[in-house]
Amino acid sequence: MRRQFYTLDVFTDVALAGNPLAVVLDSEGLDDARMQAIAGEFNLAETVFVKEPRNPINTARLRIFTPVQELPFAGHPTVGAAVLLAHLRAPELLAREDLRIVVEEQVGDVVCIARHRKGQAMAAYFTLPRLPEKTGEAPSDEALAAGLGLSAADIGFGSHRPTMYGAGKPNLFIPIASLTAMAKVRPNLKLWGESGGPAVYLYTNEVVSNGSTWHARMFWSGLGIVEDPATGSAAAAFAGVIMQFERPGDGEHMFVIEQGLEMGRPSFISLGIDVEHGALLSATIGGSAIVVSQGAIDL
Repeated sequence: MRRQFYTLDVFTDVALAGNPLAVVLDSEGLDDARMQAIAGEFNLAETVFVKEPRNPINTARLRIFTPVQELPFAGHPTVGAAVLLAHLRAPELLAREDLRIVVEEQVGDVVCIARHRKGQAMAAYFTLPRLPEKTGEAPSDEALAAGLGLSAADIGFGSHRPTMYGAGKPNLFIPIASLTAMAKVRPNLKLWGESGGPAVYLYTNEVVSNGSTWHARMFWSGLGIVEDPATGSAAAAFAGVIMQFERPGDGEHMFVIEQGLEMGRPSFISLGIDVEHGALLSATIGGSAIVVSQGAIDL
């Protein structure tokens, strides 16, 4: 059977940047092992398989695989799939107005808004189906520094300390003192994120690009991804870090996270949060996406 696929670059408005994504359409009849093998063949951070929704009112059901295992939720596959489905199913309508796309993932239904402004790249944002929550205690600064090729003095800035949050999967958030220290990171052979454990997300408030709020790097070698150029699910959980250490006031706030610059894959993730009575009420993740290629798999 011929199954159509597309590849996109996500969290970028230019091709050959951002985080690559494969989206396989016509996925009915593929079992888990076959989908995992196809994801390994693409060997991208994630591959999405589009299926008919369980609830007919929704747009599609998504299965998301890294090269080595399935994920219950991921940000750049959600943004990329929402952009692609809107583009393929209603291109003329998308050119006139924003479209609501609801995709079913293992974490739950995810509500996305796709848009295509004239003269701009297509884009989408989604509301977090699950707010971030603490998932454990972080190791000591000394242990973290040793695992990253840094000194303990490179860990932390201001009030920010290492912590763990998840919004679908656990992440170990490590504040790094400067861009200089960030460039020195050399992770050891530890399999970050192995066996359901946390991937490691490094961040600093020193940035490279005008308009960015945070600079980040993500290591996820336990899932077959040595370094990820853009990680929407971690950015979603990062809302918990912002709430803990920045304590933003009531109202809506927007942050831009730059990632992937050290890899030559500059990516820009928009994180919106809505705070009410000092608590996180809701959060969104968004960004642009570019269709790069299309083809068919004969399986």
